[in-house]
Amino acid sequence: MSAARMLLVEDDAALGELLTYHFEREDFEVRHTADGEEALLMAREAAPDIVLLDWMIEGLSGIEVCRRLRRMPETANVPIIMLTARGEEEDRVRGLETGADDYVTKPFSPRELVARVGAVLRRVRPGLAGETLSYADVEMDTVGHKVRRGGEVLPLGPTEFRLLKHFLEHPGWVFSRERLLDAVWGHDADIEARTVDVHIRRLRKAINRDGRPDIIRTVRSAGYSLDSGA
Repeated sequence: MSAARMLLVEDDAALGELLTYHFEREDFEVRHTADGEEALLMAREAAPDIVLLDWMIEGLSGIEVCRRLRRMPETANVPIIMLTARGEEEDRVRGLETGADDYVTKPFSPRELVARVGAVLRRVRPGLAGETLSYADVEMDTVGHKVRRGGEVLPLGPTEFRLLKHFLEHPGWVFSRERLLDAVWGHDADIEARTVDVHIRRLRKAINRDGRPDIIRTVRSAGYSLDSGA
């Protein structure tokens, strides 16, 4: 697998250094700048495979950098993840409407961010992301159709496999039963939302064997999320 090229735009020097360390450890080629104008120049010189972009950088705002990256032919289709301390839904929606593919709200764990970046790359650059999905101690071989937790192969039915695959592609996201029905069973499936609960129980039983921590979180009145609680 060739190294994915990342453009990191973050003006917090300590955070920029921390993220560079974590992503280089995962074999990313990281170019880091604190300046929005310089980020645009760097993107023109060598188009990245993914952009991590802080909302609150000095000078040219992150949202404006995102807008301009989407207008440039070199980066029109490059995935962009916004890093933001803003938790309000309106701000998140504004970022997505400007062209961001995903957002991560500070504070976040670097491990979660690495997983989110991997998930975005799998959706848009599958050749870069390889054939293994992973989160915490769970690994899925999407080609060999095998799931391991702590190295032990888990027996999953086809529906539980698709359900877990969807969660692994979107770690930390909360999905309602209706959205899971669409994603896993398909839009035309004539299935009740309660069916999701049954398969979630089966998935939990399979992956939480031998007293392992439950990484499927039930979010009251909202749905389910892949969340290790770390």
